[in-house]
Amino acid sequence: METVQAMLKLLGEAALQLLVQPFYYIAILFIVLQYIRQMRMERQLFAVKLRDWKSLVFKSLITGLLIGVSVSLVGAFIGSTLTSTAVLWLWSITAVLMLIKIRYLCFAYSAGVITLLQWIVGFTPLADRSDWLGTLAVSLEQIDAAGLLLLVALLHLAEALLVRAQGDKLSTPLFLEGKRGKLVGGYFLQGFWPVPLLLLVPVTNDASMGISTNALPWTPLFGADWTQGWTFVALPMIIGFSEMTRSMLPRTKAKHAANGLLIYSVVLAAVAIIAWWQPILLPIAAITSFVLHEAIVWRSHWAESSRTPLYVHDSRGLRILGIVPGTPAEAMGLSVGEILYKVNGIRVRTKEELYEALVQNSAFCKLEVYNFEGELKFAQKARYAGDHHQLGVILAPDEQANYYAASGPASLFGLLRGMRASNRRGKSESNSEQIQG
Repeated sequence: METVQAMLKLLGEAALQLLVQPFYYIAILFIVLQYIRQMRMERQLFAVKLRDWKSLVFKSLITGLLIGVSVSLVGAFIGSTLTSTAVLWLWSITAVLMLIKIRYLCFAYSAGVITLLQWIVGFTPLADRSDWLGTLAVSLEQIDAAGLLLLVALLHLAEALLVRAQGDKLSTPLFLEGKRGKLVGGYFLQGFWPVPLLLLVPVTNDASMGISTNALPWTPLFGADWTQGWTFVALPMIIGFSEMTRSMLPRTKAKHAANGLLIYSVVLAAVAIIAWWQPILLPIAAITSFVLHEAIVWRSHWAESSRTPLYVHDSRGLRILGIVPGTPAEAMGLSVGEILYKVNGIRVRTKEELYEALVQNSAFCKLEVYNFEGELKFAQKARYAGDHHQLGVILAPDEQANYYAASGPASLFGLLRGMRASNRRGKSESNSEQIQG
């Protein structure tokens, strides 16, 4: 009973520490900026709001909280010796990397850099200095690198599960430039979750919070001498993914990304545990952390380059790129990737033909649609004043499209400047939209 009371007390102190740290709020601000940017892009390309950024942020906070609780529970049995110093190093390295590319926000890179720096500093006399360099070297040497890498692996496992479950729901349609300059449709999948962790750690020299010397009812896998006492450390993290596809349905791309993240988490966890037993292998674990993550990015790009664009019109009719929520198209069960073949009995191959077919009957609409398997299906619905002029269907781009999103890496400075879709006519480097990849 005393152990439980001590845990609750220290958990409360760690939660208060989390609330006064700026990093959790920085993570939330980043998520807000990303989703606002996404909403602006949708409005500029399609003149509609597909989702509300406030709702996305709220769901992100709740999901991140649940992930934080789950990972914290698992972490209690692992016992990584992470301290507030590790938090400062992790976020500082991440901030520097984000100045290069937004996608380096992933802690796979910063944890790998920290581990390599720790290994390099071990060959230097920096830790013996009495100046600020010596202080930094000592704080770096005290970080539990293997535990940090294992924590990154656990977060990527959680990310894999989230991408598999929610990835397609966090997608937005885009007009993109194809390989030969022709516009094609595509999807940008992105999701971010702020994860507040309260990690059980053994007492260290720089413990800044209360401690307990009550015996734990279990023995954590990692960690130093637990008999000296233990405490909880607040570690605000952020996990997220971003993927671009021109050739897959959003749910297929989400599954593809989730599989890559799952493999990454399992391999990195195994390497981190081995490095904990044999610290001489820590440099290999560090390199694995970011090289394998880059391999996931390369795997995604290769899968896209080896396939033909999906979201283009063909001889059968008009390809559906997206569905506006709450419109007749959603009510009729139309889906992304399907092809409008006939509207009110009239073949449609252009937007003009679609509009002409719709005005044939202003009160009712009958559709013949090829589904994704190539089978013809039928749908019909009454039309009312105020309905979307295209029934709520977002079509793949044609030659008349004026705006598109040019893919490319985005830096932190680019995000803060605010992004716009670039104009297809008169495109310039200064106004091209940079999508995180």
